[in-house]
Amino acid sequence: MLPLYLVSAATIGFEIALTRAFAVATWSAYGYWVISIVLAGFAVSGVVLALAEAWFERHAKTVLAWLPAGLILAIGFGAFAADLDPFNPLRLQNPATFGDEFLNILLYYACLLPAFVLAGLFVGLSFIAAPDRLGRVYAADLLGAGSGALAILAAMYVVPPFSLPLVLLVPVAMAARGRWPTLAAGATLLVAGAPLLLANPGRFSEFKAIYAPLHVPGSRVVATTLSPRGLFMVLNDFTERVDIDVSNDAAMLGMSGPPRALGLYRDGDRLTALVPPRGADVGFAPSELDALPYRLVRHPRVLLIGTSGGWRILEAKKLGAGSVTAVEPDPTLRRAARLAGPVSGASPVAAARRGSWDIIDIAPDFLNADAPNATAFAAEAMATYLRHLSPRGILSVPISIREFPAYTLRVLATARLALDEAGIGHPAAHLLVYRSAWNARVLVSASPFGAARIAIARKFCDDRSFDVSFYKGMNVAASRANIYNDLPPVSFTTGQVQSGGGPHDAIAEEAPATIAGRPTASGRAFDLSPITLDRPFFYDVLRLGQLGLILRRIELLPQAELGPLVNLAVLAQAAAIALAVLVLPLLAGRRLRGQGTGRACVYFAALGLGFLFIELVLIQDASFYLDDATLGFAMILAGMLISAGLGSLASGMIGRPHRAVAIAAAAVVAWVLAMRFAAWPAMLATLGWPLPARAALVLLAVAPIAFVMGLPFPLGLGRVRRGPFLPWAWALNGAFSVVATPLANLLAFEHGFAVVLSAAALLYGVAALTFPGARSDN
Repeated sequence: MLPLYLVSAATIGFEIALTRAFAVATWSAYGYWVISIVLAGFAVSGVVLALAEAWFERHAKTVLAWLPAGLILAIGFGAFAADLDPFNPLRLQNPATFGDEFLNILLYYACLLPAFVLAGLFVGLSFIAAPDRLGRVYAADLLGAGSGALAILAAMYVVPPFSLPLVLLVPVAMAARGRWPTLAAGATLLVAGAPLLLANPGRFSEFKAIYAPLHVPGSRVVATTLSPRGLFMVLNDFTERVDIDVSNDAAMLGMSGPPRALGLYRDGDRLTALVPPRGADVGFAPSELDALPYRLVRHPRVLLIGTSGGWRILEAKKLGAGSVTAVEPDPTLRRAARLAGPVSGASPVAAARRGSWDIIDIAPDFLNADAPNATAFAAEAMATYLRHLSPRGILSVPISIREFPAYTLRVLATARLALDEAGIGHPAAHLLVYRSAWNARVLVSASPFGAARIAIARKFCDDRSFDVSFYKGMNVAASRANIYNDLPPVSFTTGQVQSGGGPHDAIAEEAPATIAGRPTASGRAFDLSPITLDRPFFYDVLRLGQLGLILRRIELLPQAELGPLVNLAVLAQAAAIALAVLVLPLLAGRRLRGQGTGRACVYFAALGLGFLFIELVLIQDASFYLDDATLGFAMILAGMLISAGLGSLASGMIGRPHRAVAIAAAAVVAWVLAMRFAAWPAMLATLGWPLPARAALVLLAVAPIAFVMGLPFPLGLGRVRRGPFLPWAWALNGAFSVVATPLANLLAFEHGFAVVLSAAALLYGVAALTFPGARSDN
């Protein structure tokens, strides 16, 4: 079992390492392809084993002894070759260059698939070689995967992303057994490790934000931090400035422009500007778009959600804040911002509950700083902020309108729902929207915006050439005569700008209907429903039912909107793989076409889908609850794999497998019901607890059910332990696990994570009803 444990650890480690490499080389959304490649390799290996089961059974010992040497070569040279792939995701949005980039995607598969096919052969052959110890085999596989996930995450603190595969070659070499296979593994370790060590340091592509400043004369990397969260780099060059939206009239107002700063990048994408160690002049603050709330409330008690590298702390003080409390969940950003003042690591919702605030101010770059930060914009979070505002307090929500002004309408729909949840009626009276050419701010007030405050807002905008896009009673037609920053509507259907009849404000034209809950042109073209904790997706507004139109207008889409399309592409490929795994062995192997085959196919497919559905929902929930995507991923992945491995180990002691599977399925259904109705209230009630206590609660919620979920697969394999059905069943489980990841994501985008969780319960119910019959039936 030790070689299997080591190979499983290395395989999951290679998968996670590749997702980090993809984040640096392209963008994190394309990490879904890694999952697809991994599970496709496992599915292919299962088909090969099913078709040639007799040969592999005769030569199992020899093949298992020599596979580690081949796996080392596949990992080493595959990672090296993949790093040389010239894939550019921006070219996917250009019909003229799409074909070339599609070939580059296929090149990724060609580079990486062999490693996972060989790893799958090793795991699947381990099942064939030990048909009387299936529970132990599956336990070794899962325990190895859980340990490997923890080990590679720990390695990310000291090993650069593109060198991580080098670390994984060692456990694979240790899995070799026998004198000559061990020598071969050692030799291939040297051969495959050399290019990774000497010639493959990794590089940033030209489309990454860091590429240009990194190549400016005199540019210096003054700090580098390695972590599972990303590769953080601080740059010092003359192009780095504070990334704020200041008035074009700042000089006329006697205010300074944005000063020089340090640039903080993660995986080559710019996160924020940092306050230099010597301090900085923030004389520009009164001229920036974000300053209006500080004119409406004098000497406010301020809660800053996000610090923009410390600048927001200095700006709030410059604008007259009476007191400033700043929160920054990301530890790297938190450490950098402390040059400007104290910063808490509390979640935004937990921090809001600790006081009464005059202004709750969300930083412009907070949303893109980390994936869980999108939950700070959810209706439930906004309702919490509103409940903890002083009577005249203001929540200030930023939106970038550089590429998609319709995001402002989605925030307005979310604010409308939040006001309702907070028990505040007449939402239009509590909302004010103003903007520049590039950004907008939605102000949500605990009390109605009266005439005096609206007059202050209009003068503030007039003095700085900003535009007011909404307040209750605003005459949209009359305001068009005084628009400073033209924002014409763009028809997604025709792809044309509607610019006739003078300047436009696309937000102003649709804001009243959006707030009133009436349909709008943008609402028909895009999904502008409120952001919620169940659907915490700020950017995913595409209606996938209009796929043809989306593909025709793909060049208009922001990069942030490509995630669902990548998932859809991976789902199509995964479905094709699953169909091939299902059909090819049936066409080629008569021994598989027996009574009970259909039931067993449904059983193992349902388990593959159900397990991954639950895992993905738990990763999302844990990321929010722990306010850390990396920690949430690590705890759920390792916790579920290790607990399920222990469940698999216990499966060998069960004498009535059909009854045990029925009980396990019932337990999953009961757990899902508990999660649906109790999880979010419990998480929201305990968000203020210390991190160790919250982490313990996560494990307490996950470990027992994962233990139970580890039972059905080995118990089902026990019914088909002889012949080609054993590797085929394993391949089916893997193939439908390929389908599960993109399918779960698309279901969550369209309907929410609660639907994904309910689907998982249904799948386990189906598994209980289709448990394979007696061995003689197969």
